[in-house]
Amino acid sequence: MRRTAPVANAVGLLGGYALDRLLGDPRRWHPVAGFGQAAGALERRLYRPDRTAGAAFTALAVGGPVLLGAVAAAATRHRPVTRAVLVAAGTWGVLGGRTLRHEATAMGRTLRDGDLPAARRRLGHLCGRDPSTLGESELARATVESVAENTSDAVVAPLVWGAVAGLPGLLGYRAANTLDAMVGHRSARYARFGTPAARLDDLLNLVPSRMTGLLTIAVAPVAHGDRQRAWRVWRRDRNDHPSPNAGQCEAAMAGALGVRLGGRNVYFGRSEVRPFLGDGPRPEARHLKRAARISGAVGLAAVGLAALYPVTVGRLVGAVSRRGLSAVTGGRGLSAVTGGRGLPAVTGGRGLGALVGGLGPVAAGGGRRLVGAGGRGLRAVGARRGSGR
Repeated sequence: MRRTAPVANAVGLLGGYALDRLLGDPRRWHPVAGFGQAAGALERRLYRPDRTAGAAFTALAVGGPVLLGAVAAAATRHRPVTRAVLVAAGTWGVLGGRTLRHEATAMGRTLRDGDLPAARRRLGHLCGRDPSTLGESELARATVESVAENTSDAVVAPLVWGAVAGLPGLLGYRAANTLDAMVGHRSARYARFGTPAARLDDLLNLVPSRMTGLLTIAVAPVAHGDRQRAWRVWRRDRNDHPSPNAGQCEAAMAGALGVRLGGRNVYFGRSEVRPFLGDGPRPEARHLKRAARISGAVGLAAVGLAALYPVTVGRLVGAVSRRGLSAVTGGRGLSAVTGGRGLPAVTGGRGLGALVGGLGPVAAGGGRRLVGAGGRGLRAVGARRGSGR
């Protein structure tokens, strides 16, 4: 099993990515929409305008899906085919790459047609800015910035956490990222309550965002971009963004496309001025197809790396961890901790059900499966309003 589980995870990641690439988000019964409803119900029960309540909310809302994934992984430890199918389904559910590329190309087509009212309506599928006064250039800029960041949030990061932690990683990451979109933004209601969710999302995206930036540089030529320029802009501008992660992706994309991002962003009721990222002209409609092409190439590279990890580095890490545990417990493993009685010793003989029970709708996704956009556009999948998208 120690050999088949990593292979099953790798096959599942590839299969789930292929499903997203071919089919996109499920049109009905999207699991992330179900999770969002369950998390909203939990928020109404726990909300207080302080960080302690926000931390409890985040722990329960993220811990439930993680535990659900751990139970599923444990139940399929001797069933590699079933494990691969579950990982594929989970990967398909949490990815949003096809939707992201579709929205970018559709926005470009709408802008080329000169239909600004339609383009302003479409922007809400990608980010939370007020589009009412935006012209072509600002609509194009908002789209490029959203494509850059969501390539990390909705593609690379889920694959990274799926590679590192399997089903628990896939479901836990998507839960944390969805919570950030729900409560992590700056507002009077969520200024303190939403801070733990926003910080957790920032932490989980530290590595994926930088990986996205580097992959964007590497694949820049697929959209007639310049690797050297992308590398120069990324190194110079990536830390100028107020988000610890968004600037990594946006600076690389700006360099790859040869455009300048940043500036004044208007939201509903507030505005922010961001530093400029990149050199050159402001984005136009013609840049959006190129941005979508780069996003797709980054996704392909990321899934290749993610599929390799479980059967290479991940297997090595697992072997080292098992040896360390064996050395600590005198070769008896976890049985040394539980007196040889295993999980029943921890749960009073009731097994994993004792751990799942009591979490109610959160642990089970509110009685629904966990999914991505639920027909409400990419912002429901991974557009991080907490970072000002």
